[in-house]
Amino acid sequence: MQPAADRRYVLTLSCPDRTGIVARISGFLADAGAWIVEAAYHAEPEENWFFTRQVVRADSVPFDADELRARFAEVAAEFGPETSWQVTDTAVLKRAVLLVTKEPHCLHDLLGRVAAGELPVQLEAVIGNHEGLADIVRAHGVEFHHVPFPGPDAPDRAAAKAAAFDEVRKLVDVHDPDAIVLARFMQILPPELCTAWAGRAINIHHSFLPSFAGARPYHQAHARGVKLIGASCHYVTADLDAGPIIEQDVIRVDHGDTVADMVRRGRDIERLVLSRGLRWHLEDRVLVQGNKTVVFH
Repeated sequence: MQPAADRRYVLTLSCPDRTGIVARISGFLADAGAWIVEAAYHAEPEENWFFTRQVVRADSVPFDADELRARFAEVAAEFGPETSWQVTDTAVLKRAVLLVTKEPHCLHDLLGRVAAGELPVQLEAVIGNHEGLADIVRAHGVEFHHVPFPGPDAPDRAAAKAAAFDEVRKLVDVHDPDAIVLARFMQILPPELCTAWAGRAINIHHSFLPSFAGARPYHQAHARGVKLIGASCHYVTADLDAGPIIEQDVIRVDHGDTVADMVRRGRDIERLVLSRGLRWHLEDRVLVQGNKTVVFH
């Protein structure tokens, strides 16, 4: 249970830029008696777009989050129909579903962080297209669902794969999650799922995008003789490994490293980048504009 003094309302907004936005929002919050504990702003001059994230103490506001949303809706309407905004309550834990294949490192890391209370999330379920990770998931008291996918030589593979994704979608959507995390889920989401889960589906790609997109990025990096390898956490779109980037990091390698060495070292970066990106998403620190993000750390 979150202590009352730690409870926050988080307001995020993006809209066409103009004078007076900050004054209007600040005045609204002051009139509501809201005690601001965080305030961040960013303007994109080329696109004439404004972004803000405001955090207030919930116990300073004399009404609940629903009433705050209702009142702020009138303010947001003043900034035009293109305005995007939300108000969330940190007392309402966000929900996540993980999708996995065989690689365990990102799954182990997220399960450990959730168990330690390091991630503000309710992990509803893990869905895997192999059964090998089921025991560790269930040991953490989390539901595991196995949805097999057809192999490359399976008859009528396209139809079987579509049916598998239909089953995955049903298992995910029943939880209405705030985040669908592809924790090394080695399947490409079909376009309809990318659309349905836009802004919620988060992937970890084991390269420093846009370099080495697609399959076997460590092999690509080794063949190119790079001196840095990395990982990228991004939102999933229908364009493979090209969605808005949330977080990235790198680690140094050298000419003596084999592909296996790169894979081993890269796993450390993948864990960190995915956990950071997921945390910032859950804390409403990431605002998307087109194929770019503004991340208020």
